[in-house]
Amino acid sequence: MGPGLERLVYRSSATTTTGSLGNLVTILAQSQRNNDRDDLTGALVSHRDRYVQTVEGPGPALDALMRRLGTDPRHRGMTLLGREPVSARLFGRWTMASILITPALGTALDRLVGIDDGSPAAVIRVMLDALDSASAD
Repeated sequence: MGPGLERLVYRSSATTTTGSLGNLVTILAQSQRNNDRDDLTGALVSHRDRYVQTVEGPGPALDALMRRLGTDPRHRGMTLLGREPVSARLFGRWTMASILITPALGTALDRLVGIDDGSPAAVIRVMLDALDSASAD
């Protein structure tokens, strides 16, 4: 990828239940459309009324995304866990992947949405493992 490629990880609290398939489908459809337009890729976890998301792309597009997310009424308390320049995308196959919560992932995701274990590396590792598991099924 060219210069200016970055990756960010954030978490937030949902203002409605993350257990609603309708809510998730709406968020994913909008994210995929916008991310395709803005050359962004990533993955979204919705779990226990929290969101954890990783997004990659050009710095200016990530800046614009963060401004939009900051005013999005579907969540609050957004916390940026990390943002860094990267040389390649890890989520390049997905304009926005959704990670299905399986019993095996539940414990790891409980930690991710909790206070103590929210490092960007931990988030990315769980997301990639979940996507690899889903594609193996």
